[in-house]
Amino acid sequence: MKTKHLLFAITLVSSLCIKTNAQIQPTKILINNVQIFNGIDDKVVKGNVLIENNIISKISQSSIATDRSAATKIINGQGKFLMPGLIDAHVHLLFESVPKMQAMTSDFAMLNLLAAKAAEKQLLRGFTTVRDLGGGSLSLAKAIDMGLVTGPRVYSSGAFISQTGGHGDFGLPTDVPRKIGELSYAERNGMVAVADGSDAVLLRSREQLRQGATQLKLMAGGGVTSDYDPLDVTQYTSKEFEAAVSAAENWGTYVTVHAYTPLAIKTAIDTGVKCIDHGQLADEATAKLMSQKGIWWSLQPFLDDEDANPLPAGSPYKLKQIEMTKGTATAYALAKKYKIKTAWGTDVLFDPELAKKQGKQLAKMKQWYTPYEILKMATSTNAELLRMSGKRDPYQKGKLGQITEGAYADLILVDGNPLKEINLVADPENKFLIIMKDGVIYKNTLN
Repeated sequence: MKTKHLLFAITLVSSLCIKTNAQIQPTKILINNVQIFNGIDDKVVKGNVLIENNIISKISQSSIATDRSAATKIINGQGKFLMPGLIDAHVHLLFESVPKMQAMTSDFAMLNLLAAKAAEKQLLRGFTTVRDLGGGSLSLAKAIDMGLVTGPRVYSSGAFISQTGGHGDFGLPTDVPRKIGELSYAERNGMVAVADGSDAVLLRSREQLRQGATQLKLMAGGGVTSDYDPLDVTQYTSKEFEAAVSAAENWGTYVTVHAYTPLAIKTAIDTGVKCIDHGQLADEATAKLMSQKGIWWSLQPFLDDEDANPLPAGSPYKLKQIEMTKGTATAYALAKKYKIKTAWGTDVLFDPELAKKQGKQLAKMKQWYTPYEILKMATSTNAELLRMSGKRDPYQKGKLGQITEGAYADLILVDGNPLKEINLVADPENKFLIIMKDGVIYKNTLN
């Protein structure tokens, strides 16, 4: 009987604690006196924003009446700049902040712990939503949504899918010949999926979708940091791509690919792929094809500068990096010339120092775009790409990447106007005064 009484008491106290916590949490947040950039057009409007739970319920240039109860938190925005939370369309949460050898040899549990901290840091840099394109972030995405850890919304591809010897093959040189059906540790844990032949690609694609992937990511060509493939290598056949595209379309979503060269891009597009990530070596004919087909181009401002991934001089990796970065300016010029739907992302791998410069990588876009074009790309435009996941999109109750009524309350209050000085986004620690995701304030230096 004593045990039953004890259990009852614990249950009662827990219930009371839950109710008390719920009562002290504001159900409404009113942000007054802010300069509002909605993420869509270049107008900035002075006004007030009311948030109810996790949704923006009202935006007005006039005062918004509230009951001023304990459940309403009122913030004086002090005339500062309010913008949507930023969106990074190409991240790898499990791999961004750990050196390559550690990423390949650490157990999956440790990588998830490291990734959880990386996700929290991304949110505190103002990135409230990200598209993770491989590395096994499905469990982390679910944990964030459950409130177990802090981080951005995650559109996760699960494992990136690669052919043997492709950009996603991180095996040792002595791993081949490999017994058919034998899986590496990284494959067993859903970080990578090495698949050869259309049947194997179909199986691995369906597995990612089964586990909750919002889109699929395949490797269509050579990569800088991979061991076995020069940049010019084209990966996967049309039938293999068609298998993945068929699986994705049957689930109402899409396939994106890692590709640099014209042949890799064209092969992927001809089989139904809807998005090209990277594409630095694309030519004029490829850009025309992308424009005609309405293909998304997810470009990264890769340059051989102080922010480049530090690779040994003269190494095969460094030579590939130099070759690839030489095409970045041309790629942006082609994207603009042919009015291709262009997204922005960072794609940081194995470099904790570069991961800290996420906002700087966005500000670097000023070489090709105006501050307004940059902010729009990293908010409402990137959100449009993410919405291609259709019903596989886990965030359908509100609009993303904009400050409009009915949008998710993902907001940043900036000390200064990044439409005039884009470099403000490179200093989130000092310039981002409030960071809110899903109606929850994660940073507030005003009060």
